[in-house]
Amino acid sequence: MSHLPTRDNVRLYLKDWGRGRPVILIHGWPLSADMFDDLAMAIADSGMRAVAYDRRGFGRSDQPWSGYDYDTLADDLADVIAYVQSNEVTILGFSMGGGEVARYMSRHTGAHVAQAILVGSVVPYLLKDDTNPNGVDASVFADIERNIRTDRAAFWASFFPNFYGTGSGEPLVSREVIDWSCRIAMTASLKATLACAESFSTTDFRPDLTSFRVPTLFIHGASDQIVPIDLTSRTAAAAVPGSRLIVYEDGTHGLLASHKERLISDVLSFLKG
Repeated sequence: MSHLPTRDNVRLYLKDWGRGRPVILIHGWPLSADMFDDLAMAIADSGMRAVAYDRRGFGRSDQPWSGYDYDTLADDLADVIAYVQSNEVTILGFSMGGGEVARYMSRHTGAHVAQAILVGSVVPYLLKDDTNPNGVDASVFADIERNIRTDRAAFWASFFPNFYGTGSGEPLVSREVIDWSCRIAMTASLKATLACAESFSTTDFRPDLTSFRVPTLFIHGASDQIVPIDLTSRTAAAAVPGSRLIVYEDGTHGLLASHKERLISDVLSFLKG
């Protein structure tokens, strides 16, 4: 099966590799399931089942006008979990995908989930307000929206070097990886790109964290220029009892490419543990 229909008849493109206990992979903004290919192969080669899907509006999935709020996106994840037919599912969310993990755990009571992994995640809350004084100012997200609307292709060309870059701004991946990421980003609909940016920048996942009752791993780069670790994974890991946080001291946001071998090793160790 290459496409899975959701409860509201949106077709999600998915890759289903290997056999065994399923690991569902939820990609970040503005990429697609392709970002997980190396990790998915390693999971399948290790005797498990890797299922990665394109979020609605992105990659090869349908591009509806609506449904980019986290309640709907968590329902999409619930439909993928129903598809794998297992009570021992691991869900792994990267960046924006961490929000789907958190909202699924609360909205669907973590049904069928045995483990959770959040990599470079936006959880628990990015936006600066009276309850989150150290958050990101709304003007930053307004600038992102304006630049995307003005020249989306040019925006990606400047965005992805920071996505894969260290604190010094030097990317830790090849120019070809950056170009490939730009091409993937352009396959998403403009509507989905903007609506999902609004969702991950404004959704407060702090109430969702109380729903995590399974072994949970956070992985984050200390030099992440896109999603600051102190605002996100350090805070989230402290709020989830028994969770573990692995910090890559020289880590970027795009850890799946910049720190591929280490990330694969850490994820497999957690899955097998």
